[in-house]
Amino acid sequence: MSFDLVFFGGTGDLTWRKLMPALFQAFRHGKLPADGRILAVARDERSDADYRQFIRERFVDVDSSKRPSDDEFDRFAALLHYRRMDLSQPADYAGLKTWLDERGADTAVLYLATSPHLFPVICEQLGAAGLNGPKVRVVLEKPLGHDLASAQEINRVVRSVFTERQAFRIDHYLGKPAVQNLMALRFANALFEPLWRRECISNIQITLAESIGVGTRGDFYDRTGCLRDMVQNHALQLLTMIAMEPPSTNDADAIRDEKLKVLKSLRPFTPESVARDVLRGQYKAGTVDGKSVPGYLDEVKVPHDSACETFVALRTEVQNWRWAGVPFYLRTGKRLAARDAQIVVNFREVPHPIFPGSSRANKLVIKLQPEDGLELHLLAAKGSGQSDALSPVSLDLDFDKAFPTERVGAYERLLLDAIAGRLNLFVRSDEQEQAWRWVEPILDTWAQDTSDLKTYTAGSWGPPAASAMVARDGFAWAEEQ
Repeated sequence: MSFDLVFFGGTGDLTWRKLMPALFQAFRHGKLPADGRILAVARDERSDADYRQFIRERFVDVDSSKRPSDDEFDRFAALLHYRRMDLSQPADYAGLKTWLDERGADTAVLYLATSPHLFPVICEQLGAAGLNGPKVRVVLEKPLGHDLASAQEINRVVRSVFTERQAFRIDHYLGKPAVQNLMALRFANALFEPLWRRECISNIQITLAESIGVGTRGDFYDRTGCLRDMVQNHALQLLTMIAMEPPSTNDADAIRDEKLKVLKSLRPFTPESVARDVLRGQYKAGTVDGKSVPGYLDEVKVPHDSACETFVALRTEVQNWRWAGVPFYLRTGKRLAARDAQIVVNFREVPHPIFPGSSRANKLVIKLQPEDGLELHLLAAKGSGQSDALSPVSLDLDFDKAFPTERVGAYERLLLDAIAGRLNLFVRSDEQEQAWRWVEPILDTWAQDTSDLKTYTAGSWGPPAASAMVARDGFAWAEEQ
């Protein structure tokens, strides 16, 4: 299959940090369709050779195991091309159309790796230039909008130019192998489905923790904040996959229909429930991995009086028959104690304990990063005496060991899916808008008053109030159990 893959924002951080290395891995693994061209467009004046050298120099920053040899890069670089474009000029889009039409590839994938405020003008210009035919797909990088109104406007413009099946709204968390295994765990195995409900599960915790700070992205992050950057998209997508009903098929729309139902079933927030069930924090100076790190207000390009949240913890419920009364706790933040993304499904204790000692409920830990696997925590008898207390044991499945061959990374998987036209791991417009609709009362409440912003020491697990919020229900975060 022949394809043309066009990156708008071809010299930006996302393209050279994430997308080009992912494409190279697909090329190295032999998964990239053979007859392809990769075109980067940006405002700078460069030749193809200049751009190839630009990318070669940035591959030095890639993990050594994923870094190309000189010969590998030369072969990959033959696919790379560059074109200067002013995204506001219709003539430049006409030139791009001519460049694409000359070869007439089977598929043209237009990847918008730009600031979201440029999405409407780019899509309108693509439509005016006729770059929206049935062979064309457009990939929209998150964040899609700043609030519900801006997201709806972006979607309105996208729908005026492209059909829904041509629009690929990307959330790279959905491309992670562990997230794909979450679907397999639930819907390819009969073991857990009878237990996957309120009668057996006491609470579910989703943690997306980062040990890094905002780095050089202080100006962007301060306009965005943790709620928009992580909760509205990544965390909510994981919640929908945990809580959704089994889809009728593995078809993209069947899956996304069920995810949408979960989003619509989430308990809506009011100013009173925001004050009770949502916590925001901001990191101050501390120690991470044995090194002193500055507080958020001392980071580059961050206003000294910023009230931007770098941590969010919240409690919600899915108000339907399966999950009624089961609290879902979401937690994410920067400069936390570890880089750790996981979902913990805490089961209820046995109704009538018969063994001595304190009982401990079972739990299933779905590890997303840095490890990728499953842990099932159980109780077992040592066998050394009749009155022995039970001891905790775990069944630990490491997917990297179980599947020792090279596994596909998130962006690699999603780029290949976009080229092939597979929508299963992409977000539909109504999903995305419903997620904004759910978080918007939090944003509105926060805009009225910033006095509830807590501080936490870098290298900790966030403000102590996050633990108190879970303890109110008689539970504890996984690291506190």
